[in-house]
Amino acid sequence: MLTHTEQGRTWPLLVWAPGPGVRMVSSAVLGGGIGERAWVLNAQVPPGYDRLDPVAHLRALASGAGLEGPGVGLMTAASVENRRHASDGGAEALVTAGIGVRGWAAVPGTGGVAAPRPGTINIIVSLPVPLTDAALVNAVATATEAKVQALVELGADASGTPTDAVCVAAPSTASPAGPSVESFAGPRSLWGARLARAVHRATYEACAGLLRS
Repeated sequence: MLTHTEQGRTWPLLVWAPGPGVRMVSSAVLGGGIGERAWVLNAQVPPGYDRLDPVAHLRALASGAGLEGPGVGLMTAASVENRRHASDGGAEALVTAGIGVRGWAAVPGTGGVAAPRPGTINIIVSLPVPLTDAALVNAVATATEAKVQALVELGADASGTPTDAVCVAAPSTASPAGPSVESFAGPRSLWGARLARAVHRATYEACAGLLRS
């Protein structure tokens, strides 16, 4: 756990740096898409964060943390100290959550274009097997389904928050003695099922106390 300063206060900063040889898929504002990534940064920022340069801000935080090369940068106004971790058969999930502004994805009205805002439920997943591009995308969908399942089971009456983000990491290539490249990561595939259970448990535990409070 590292820290950074914003608006005159010190805020925690989560860093995971697996190093080279890892591909990630993410919806993050920094390092989003699919590609080689060496680290993931999840920065807690003040409620009402209104900077219009989140990419530059995250890059500065990464540099200050000594992170080099391409990476994924996430933001949240939720407490990253209250993160929850779960594992299932080699699939690892870490979730930071705040659900004060939650709702359903499909609602009446038109959307708009706005500057990226800090995500409220951030999901970071690590798998020990390489995935095809399609399977990486499939893994994001599976993680999202598991998140929604946890929220529904908790009675949250929501599919998430408007600013949720997901990051899934997996080895870049298959080694001769290691597992082969997986083409599927849906909830009924081997690794998709493990991912789903890990994300579901971590999300459930991260959000349960928030709904009771």
